[in-house]
Amino acid sequence: MAKYSEKASEKVEKTMHEMKEGKLKSGSGKKVTSKKQAVAIGLSEARKEGAKVPKKKRLSQNDSLFFLHYLRLIICFNCLIFIYL
Repeated sequence: MAKYSEKASEKVEKTMHEMKEGKLKSGSGKKVTSKKQAVAIGLSEARKEGAKVPKKKRLSQNDSLFFLHYLRLIICFNCLIFIYL
């Protein structure tokens, strides 16, 4: 079973071609130079047109809580080093 529809594949192909020609712009108006960003733009445009494209990956609540906990540990560790010095 195909992951993306033919319409989505065509849209990504079109955006990649635009990027290689230097005509593809991001939402902020800057020129796109990254292949990953060009693919993301193509999939986003295909999604807006109603093509079969999987949903964007998002962090689950457990993943985001783990990340916040990890970030707090790093900050506390840096504070302890600063106090010790």
